[in-house]
Amino acid sequence: MALIALLSNPRSTGNRAILPQVREFVAAHPNIFHFEVQDVSEVPEALETIARVQPAVLVINGGDGTVQAALTELYHGGHFAGSPPPVAVLPNGKTNLIALDLGAAGNPLEALKQILAIVEADVNPHVVARQLIALSDGQNTRPVLGMFLGGAGLAEGILFCRNKVYPLGLPNWLSHLITVMALFLGLFIGGKLSPLRPSPVQISVHREGELSGRFFLLMVTTLERLLLNMRSHGADRSGSLKLMAIEQQRGTVFRTAINAIFGRLDKSRFDGFHLKRGDEIRIEGDKPSVILDGEIFQAAAGRAIVLTPTAPVPFLSLAA
Repeated sequence: MALIALLSNPRSTGNRAILPQVREFVAAHPNIFHFEVQDVSEVPEALETIARVQPAVLVINGGDGTVQAALTELYHGGHFAGSPPPVAVLPNGKTNLIALDLGAAGNPLEALKQILAIVEADVNPHVVARQLIALSDGQNTRPVLGMFLGGAGLAEGILFCRNKVYPLGLPNWLSHLITVMALFLGLFIGGKLSPLRPSPVQISVHREGELSGRFFLLMVTTLERLLLNMRSHGADRSGSLKLMAIEQQRGTVFRTAINAIFGRLDKSRFDGFHLKRGDEIRIEGDKPSVILDGEIFQAAAGRAIVLTPTAPVPFLSLAA
């Protein structure tokens, strides 16, 4: 039995520089089983093969799309008899939110070394349970799984950047700067003159009521930390999905920023700022779009985005 199964995607941006060192490290440690995929479509085959070596820990080394595909297949694929091994995520994606929540930060190779040291000693004290977000359109389709979802202005800003700004052929940093400026112009100018203004949506939280309007930021997560070190216990503990919504109002966005800077966001209560928890969240509107662990999803016309929590999944925490 391998101590660690390492699933890598060489095509992820972070791996282009670090993967040669990872391969060298793996070659020096025969108790690491390394499987490389060239595309996320190969993840099911990879996990089927990995299951045969019965690893003590599964480590995902890839971008946000690779992590999402692996978590989805791990949960739905049934490749591991009984419970799957604890999952560790190297800090190699664009957002790295899952890795950060599990205590992995900085250099992916150093994180891998730390994981190996933990596994060689005793895994059990580092195993934590996390629920995932299951995203679907409410129909009989296989949900996509993740741990952090962003919507409203954040999602529409990324779509604006991809569809309107990137085709201009500008450097990435300038494209991103233009997108951020467009978001804030939409906040301060408003109306039809705004280059980018979030579309109105309706958000239904089971047993918690409804929110409707335009939102500067919408966030749903199962992570222990939400945003800017805000702890999840600030909201009512009646559900597994934690939601934060900031309405598209200048005063609300400003007060949210000030409270976040001073670490008071989880205790804040003011108009336009919403913290809720529930076991089902529906997002409806004119083709609403969201980002789940760095990947864009857009509902078809007349369809809602439906979020529900999964049963707990074991993860490996590197936090002391």
